Amino acid sequence: QVRLVESGGGLVQAGGSLRLSCAASISIFSINNMGWYRQTPGKQRELVATITSGGFAIYAEAVKGRFTTSRDNVKNTVYLQMNSLRPEDTAIYYCGAAVGCGYYPDNAYDYWGQGTQVTVSS
Repeated sequence: QVRLVESGGGLVQAGGSLRLSCAASISIFSINNMGWYRQTPGKQRELVATITSGGFAIYAEAVKGRFTTSRDNVKNTVYLQMNSLRPEDTAIYYCGAAVGCGYYPDNAYDYWGQGTQVTVSS
């Protein structure tokens, strides 16, 4: 049973920062893509960022230059550093693990965490 556990969400003012973590119960060394998605009520889950096993990262246009994802294959943990947060970043953020080479859409991912709420006040 693979478990992904997100942490680090919370309430922050616009312009502030948060760092999300996603701890995996297995080695992520061979996991091709570790991704971050977010979802707001009534909307589809959307890609925020993903990072390959080699450390190559892809970002959604809405977060480029503000968010940074990284992975620690020793600690089996993935991070999402979020700076210059905006009210429109408010969502539940999910961590996903894709064994295959795909990273989009969200059905490319084999495992998901339970999500962590991020709320940005104006």
